Amino acid sequence: MYKLSDKASKGNPLKAWRSLVGQIYHGDEHFFDIMSPTLGKILRGRAAICSASFIQPLFCYRDGKLAAACVLAKVDRLPEYLQLAFFEALPDHAAGVKAMLGQAKTIARQQGCQKLLFGLNFHVNYGLGFQADGFDAGNSFVSAHNPAYYIDYLEPLASEVVKLVNYRREISDFDFPENKRLLDRALRDYSVRPLDFSRLSEEAALYTEINNKAFSDHRFYYERRVPEDLELFNDFRAFMREENLLFLYHKAEPVGFMLWYPDFLQLMRPGETIGFATWLRYLLKGRRIDSFKIVEVGVVPQHQGSLGVMALMRDALARCKGRFRWCESGWILDGNNASLGFGERWAGAVHHQYKVFIVDV
Repeated sequence: MYKLSDKASKGNPLKAWRSLVGQIYHGDEHFFDIMSPTLGKILRGRAAICSASFIQPLFCYRDGKLAAACVLAKVDRLPEYLQLAFFEALPDHAAGVKAMLGQAKTIARQQGCQKLLFGLNFHVNYGLGFQADGFDAGNSFVSAHNPAYYIDYLEPLASEVVKLVNYRREISDFDFPENKRLLDRALRDYSVRPLDFSRLSEEAALYTEINNKAFSDHRFYYERRVPEDLELFNDFRAFMREENLLFLYHKAEPVGFMLWYPDFLQLMRPGETIGFATWLRYLLKGRRIDSFKIVEVGVVPQHQGSLGVMALMRDALARCKGRFRWCESGWILDGNNASLGFGERWAGAVHHQYKVFIVDV
């Protein structure tokens, strides 16, 4: 029999979650602990997003031992869903996961939610989707990594499965269109500038404004608030350089951005939590990183499908050429045909697949 509780048996929910993660990924050379600092702030109620969310840990025990855990979350701007965020589970506990699902459905009804959502960690900026292939190949910074059996646990329970993909390519292979007039036009009409750290609050507000316009039709995106994005920037301030956030302008109007990072996982030891040691290695050994990740590209609707994305890509690649060998995209949601088409033309083939699971209440 499984026992469900909203409290950790020894009183510290983050410590319990990290202990569970340590068992699941023991010996996994592709696991790096990126999320526990964020999760710790959320569980302590100190994250900006907590003020607008219902949050309740859910622990599943078998014979007094923790078998699975997640954080139930309903955010005021995504009221249809009760998220089972930061989900983790040991092998051979499918029945325990099913018991968690039953408890989550009860709480979802109490909260007025129509669906359960596996794969979203509060907001798409913190993670979306479970890794669904390439388990032996690892993953890159801020991409999901999980055991293959998570898909086996969750797919049979789902009312709907949403797919995502990403792409990867050598920078040296990337060529811009041979039509020089097209490229010249992009550079004439659009300009790109890096983040200005001396105005971080204003820059975070601009990032939030463009994000909310660019992804207003995204299925799992909900409107962000400036304090939430400013907190995200501050959390990664030690790892950010001005070049990592590029703003796109059409003449004098800000119309888009690109957020990218070096693949910091290449500086981390398996199982390590991102922190001071990673930052120190970045300062001393940053040149050992051979790939970078385009985490997010956002363009306001009036300029989507324009030459602006070309201007952003050209600027980013100019900054990274000679420093990195590989460029990897963030995930692209199934149905985003414009981005999927660009990815296919750019990389030729999908690099990794991810899945999100929706369960009707």
